Amino acid sequence: MSVSIVIPCFRSTATLPPLVEGIAAAIPIDQRPYEIILVVDDDEDDTWELTAELARRGPAIRAIRLSRNYGQHNAIVAGIRAARHEVIITMDDDLQHPSTEIPVLLAALTPEFDLVYGVSDVEEHRAVRSLASRGVKWVLAWALGIRDARSFSALRAFRAHLTPVFDRIDGPHASIDVALSWATSRITATTVRMRPRPDGRSGYTLRSLARHTANMVFGFSIAPLRLVTMVGLAVGLVGLALFGKVTFAYFTGATTVAGFTTIASMVALFASAQLIALGVLGEYVGRIHTVGMGRPNYLIRESAPDGPHETGRVPESRDAQLVTAGWQAGE
Repeated sequence: MSVSIVIPCFRSTATLPPLVEGIAAAIPIDQRPYEIILVVDDDEDDTWELTAELARRGPAIRAIRLSRNYGQHNAIVAGIRAARHEVIITMDDDLQHPSTEIPVLLAALTPEFDLVYGVSDVEEHRAVRSLASRGVKWVLAWALGIRDARSFSALRAFRAHLTPVFDRIDGPHASIDVALSWATSRITATTVRMRPRPDGRSGYTLRSLARHTANMVFGFSIAPLRLVTMVGLAVGLVGLALFGKVTFAYFTGATTVAGFTTIASMVALFASAQLIALGVLGEYVGRIHTVGMGRPNYLIRESAPDGPHETGRVPESRDAQLVTAGWQAGE
């Protein structure tokens, strides 16, 4: 099977040359057709110049430069839409995903599966970061109803017939894993060997992990709305219990002063529930507003070799392509 390898690039001048060389050694082009798509998510150093030079030197390499920093997932979406082969692999640019593990992923992508995640054989991060990552995956499994969320990894291989699911993703809150979970349930994971990050440090801090989780939960699930409903019901039950207690105390003569404490507590409780509900609803309304403004996933500034520039938006004429792709996938 032919392979497209999508790599989002950000400040990766030190790691890209050995990464590209490793891929060429892992899957020789005379044995398996492949292409490497380097998506430069903005250019704060000389990353674009390096990727453009690599694309000029290697016929299997293509480089895409986005007009500004759109984030890792939107950069991957840009690369997936540009991919031309039967299987698409996504991997990081920091050498934590060894190119020698690509054959392991491909071997695990047997006919009964459409998507394979590469899961590290050892803990990749420190204890706090690893605990936070596991917590995020648990939240996603609960909120999105994705049983395989605990296997999510940036190292993935999936079949190209799943790519139409990305054609309708618009706006700034793309999520590769959620989109793939919409496209298939034939998902597995395989153990791979990860390396320590040799240069710099990960851009995923605890804060960015929390923001990414919020984007996925609010952007692709109505679980927060259901949670607000449950909170409202719980607050209502507490209020009903307090009302019963006060009424009982009144009729038995146990109360002497109108209960200021009870009233103040109930007001604070209901005010808190209302603010939570407004905040959650406001988050959803804000996302609808963002998409309605026409904000794209990304804009391509230039590419190497030279090619047409595209936006992250889907033209109306893609409808027919989606129907055709769906028909071919169902054959």
